[in-house]
Amino acid sequence: TGNEQWNDVEVPSGDLYEWNPESTYIQEPAFFKDLSPEPEDLTDIADARVLVKVGDSVTTDHISPAGAIPSKMPAGQYLIEKDVDPRNFNSFGSRRGNHEVMVRGTFGNIRLRNQLVEKEGGYTVHFPDGEETTIYEASLQYADEGVPLVVLAGKEYGSGSSRDWAAKGSFLLGVRVVIAESFERIHRSNLVGMGVVPLQYADGENAESLGLTGEESFDIGGLSDLEPGAELTVKATSDDGEEKEFLVKTRVDSPVEIEYLRNGGILQTVLRQLLKEDE
Repeated sequence: TGNEQWNDVEVPSGDLYEWNPESTYIQEPAFFKDLSPEPEDLTDIADARVLVKVGDSVTTDHISPAGAIPSKMPAGQYLIEKDVDPRNFNSFGSRRGNHEVMVRGTFGNIRLRNQLVEKEGGYTVHFPDGEETTIYEASLQYADEGVPLVVLAGKEYGSGSSRDWAAKGSFLLGVRVVIAESFERIHRSNLVGMGVVPLQYADGENAESLGLTGEESFDIGGLSDLEPGAELTVKATSDDGEEKEFLVKTRVDSPVEIEYLRNGGILQTVLRQLLKEDE
């Protein structure tokens, strides 16, 4: 079926898709990189740093914008390096099949208000050196240093449309935990599905009431034997050694979600199940 031009398009044969490394629209996703045959136990978090600190009602569009790709930010620079003219950038939504674009755009909304910096947009501060940089570049530095990442948020974190890349991009940036006053229902589920742990402040508490600036390092215990709805202790340590401890509720709401986290996410869970069925 189809017209002559469509039928004449050359397509690869075989059971496996042949990834084109030159494509700027579709790339082999990084979610299964270094996947082990068996899931590993969850581990407690030590010396984590805050990548982003935001207030109330941060939407999935703040986290993963779907619109225009700014040429001077990491996603635009990536496309320019791939010889894509800025006039042909298209949108984040159109390039959602390329994780290299999408991870660079995560927290890249020009209206994002990251409280770690004075200006709006996809910027943050790398700690402990205090260097201001883009959120993506900071995530690379932290990855090189082996530092896990935390997001601090207010009420209704992840509100708006159920954009899956808001969770996918967070995972690829190296975010292991989001601590918020409350979560939008679907985004909470998506975070767990991508292996990111949602934690909720105790009633009446938030970053401001606890005196958290986002410049601290964070230790989170109790993850190694996590149970649904468990209460965990978070220790925040400032660079001058001052320590603050506070309780959070795990917003991992069922045993199956614990298994998703153990596997690193729902995609990894399903793949391991398929591999076992083929044995």
